[in-house]
Amino acid sequence: MLPAQLGRAPRHLLVCERGHARHPRSRHAAHVRDHAYSCRVSFLIPECGMLPEVLKSTIADIGEYYLVRNLPVHELVAHEFIDAFVKKGSCYALTYKTKIDQDNTAALLPNGKLILSVDKDTYEELGLQGRPSRYSGKKVMRYIVTIDLTDAGFHPESKKHNRVLWALKEKKPLEFDFLLAWYNTGAEGSTLMSYFSKNQIQALKPKITFSTLRDLQCPVLQSNDLQGKPEESCSTEELFEWLGAVLNQVSLDNKSSSFLSTYCCPEPNTVVEKAFLCTITGFIIPEKIIQLLEQLCCYFSEPKLAYWLTLTVHGFADSPVSWRESEHGFHKGGENLYNFVIFRNLDYWLQMAVGAHDDCPP
Repeated sequence: MLPAQLGRAPRHLLVCERGHARHPRSRHAAHVRDHAYSCRVSFLIPECGMLPEVLKSTIADIGEYYLVRNLPVHELVAHEFIDAFVKKGSCYALTYKTKIDQDNTAALLPNGKLILSVDKDTYEELGLQGRPSRYSGKKVMRYIVTIDLTDAGFHPESKKHNRVLWALKEKKPLEFDFLLAWYNTGAEGSTLMSYFSKNQIQALKPKITFSTLRDLQCPVLQSNDLQGKPEESCSTEELFEWLGAVLNQVSLDNKSSSFLSTYCCPEPNTVVEKAFLCTITGFIIPEKIIQLLEQLCCYFSEPKLAYWLTLTVHGFADSPVSWRESEHGFHKGGENLYNFVIFRNLDYWLQMAVGAHDDCPP
């Protein structure tokens, strides 16, 4: 017999809201901006066999990102870097292949906040002000340090800057492999590749895969009804579970001979002859996701057979933050993701999901 704690599923949270993509007070783009670090983006379009050219070009323009090996953290607080990138656009940095519940990790947010999630020994050696991790347990073994690189008091001659630089460069040097990306609106100047030319830097492109799903059972949805109604439409929770099965290529047949899954599509449902699925994997910044979301909304500007489509975005499981500056922990899965269901009339559902070691999404 299994121990009781193994039989219990960890807490998870799914937040849902409705809106209209063209409403002047719609928050859909703001929610995307608030989620800085995304590793996988997928969109599913029922009744679609071939993508329009404008969507193809948007996907091709997702852009490259960079992997910098053995980058000292103090280089991110240097004013040459702050002036060239942090103050001239949106700069993203995230430690690569670090485990949030075991290793020291770091992340640079586009608002100029540098987040360090470090163990107790490192925290004490650094000597920088921070706070205990919310998910460290009764005996605090992890601390969070936040450094605002855009603070008016953080200039080259200030005591604050000198203390941070001394802590990261001499007292307790921290060095990681970093994923880096930078978005600016046409401002001229340095590029990440040229700035870090003396480091081991590599330009990477997201991996893009296309597939066509045949005879796919799809839930019947009504844009004005999140809860669903028996025999009329499915709920937002049922859609979310179904989509997880589809994106993970789980069979929906519910065959008694299957030892993998007995899951089946919720009812009511309809069978579509074909559905187009695109998955993009890499270090994908919010600005590019917003562009893709806008083009998916424009997909319905001409008559289409599809009543709705979906855009699903997965965050890095080991990122120090999920939404905004909310601390993120791994626990049993590190889940932090969101999904848009965009309807033909441009109503949308937004579903935001996190695991046990996260705040409620905004």
